[in-house]
Amino acid sequence: MVIKVFLASSSGSTAIKKKQQDVLGFLEALKVDYAPLDIACNEDNRMWMRENVPVEKKPTNGIPLPPQIFNEESYCGDYETFFDAKEDNAVYAFLGLPPPPGSKKAPVKEEEAQEEAEDEEAKEEEELRQLEEEEAPEVRGGRRRSDRGSRAGRRG
Repeated sequence: MVIKVFLASSSGSTAIKKKQQDVLGFLEALKVDYAPLDIACNEDNRMWMRENVPVEKKPTNGIPLPPQIFNEESYCGDYETFFDAKEDNAVYAFLGLPPPPGSKKAPVKEEEAQEEAEDEEAKEEEELRQLEEEEAPEVRGGRRRSDRGSRAGRRG
């Protein structure tokens, strides 16, 4: 599966250039195979992109701006949806790719995620309770150990 990123090599918009660089840079950092397809120099690429972006994802003028991202023929999204997936650590799911070997884990169902969060919270509370017990000064006979040492020095 090849990820197709439609971009404009000669865009006059610095915002579009920055968005394109962000997408490409992040895909390179993840070592995702992708094909940059220029819509500025290739009319076929431009027409294919415009025809294959879903109607509900097109702006009001009907012409989608780059970058637009596809997994082969399947539309993944534009910069905003890519950025949201990046923020949610869900880029592989956004791209329709399996997570790489050694990644934390594949996406889990919502119920399982809730259970894991509750288990993790219980573990953290237990660890915190144990740390508090270890750090609490030992009390014997109403005095702390440190108090006994200082009083012993005064007896003469």
